[in-house]
Amino acid sequence: MAVKTITIDMEAYTLLSRHKVSGQSFSEVIKAHFGPDPTAGRFRTIARGIRVSADALEGMERQVRARRTEPARAARR
Repeated sequence: MAVKTITIDMEAYTLLSRHKVSGQSFSEVIKAHFGPDPTAGRFRTIARGIRVSADALEGMERQVRARRTEPARAARR
């Protein structure tokens, strides 16, 4: 595998190291944060781990119902 050496200041190093966990390389941290463009498959994988409370779901449902009766309108120019 080819490698490249980069120089970053201490502030950037500190920010990067905050995201690093034991056993993870800085390359892995960078790839995780700036990796490939999002896809439906990646979104599905992430969404499976999201837990939403019943109150939050009810609030979303109320918002959807409200939009059916009063749809959003574009601003007039």
